[in-house]
Amino acid sequence: MNAHVKESAAFVKFRLGADAKTAVILGSGLGALAKDIAEKKELPYRDIPHFPQETVSGHEGTLIGGFLSGKEVLVMNGRFHYYQGYSMAEVTYPLYVLRESGVENLIVSNAAGGINERFHPGTLMILKDFINFFGTNPLIGPRMDDEGPQFPDMSRPFSRRLTDLARKKAQELGVPYTEGVYLGTTGPSYETAAEIRMMRILGADAVGMSTVPEIIAGNYLKMEILGISCITNMATGLASGPHAHEKVLEEARKAEGDFCRWVKEIIGEI
Repeated sequence: MNAHVKESAAFVKFRLGADAKTAVILGSGLGALAKDIAEKKELPYRDIPHFPQETVSGHEGTLIGGFLSGKEVLVMNGRFHYYQGYSMAEVTYPLYVLRESGVENLIVSNAAGGINERFHPGTLMILKDFINFFGTNPLIGPRMDDEGPQFPDMSRPFSRRLTDLARKKAQELGVPYTEGVYLGTTGPSYETAAEIRMMRILGADAVGMSTVPEIIAGNYLKMEILGISCITNMATGLASGPHAHEKVLEEARKAEGDFCRWVKEIIGEI
């Protein structure tokens, strides 16, 4: 294991006293879940050795330890993006730290644009598969974890157990949801109408600028992964007007109530 990862994980355990088996990555505008954490301890990313620094509006840049639904968790309130100029190794570095800290289950969320015309802003979508449009892969180059496979299988990138649990809890809570394929792009520009038509032909239901590198790295690290997208806007060609990050945050916050109730119930039964 990379010495930097070990140092980061040791610091996280020292500062947060963490022994969590489950971690959550919060997407843009979905930070309200952090308010529900009991016995909360917060650790700014800037204090963690070797962590990149978060700069995107809508992300807090804090690792939080505590309890949700009686289960110990680590929550990343903010993530790292390829379009910020970080390398893929830096984008996925937190995954290695979480795994070294003992995390086995990962819930990764994001704000996404809707490509499926049946969607609308506020739709919550379980990720059933993904398309990597980043033009690169976070596993290229020297491996951070020498014990991982050279060619990781991606035939089932999302945990069947966690996906079934998410379906069950949504039905029990009456939380409306759908399922679909997430396509990840580099950003930071939004997609053109022609690009969205192409993505629809390829089978994408939603598009965003994150998540895919984390899913690939998480699978490499043999973590069980559940992905949830909040559709915050319809994609170019389907939307009624121009895109703006402020609108994305606004729509995500409207869906926070259902998202938070849902995730807390899932964590309670993992």
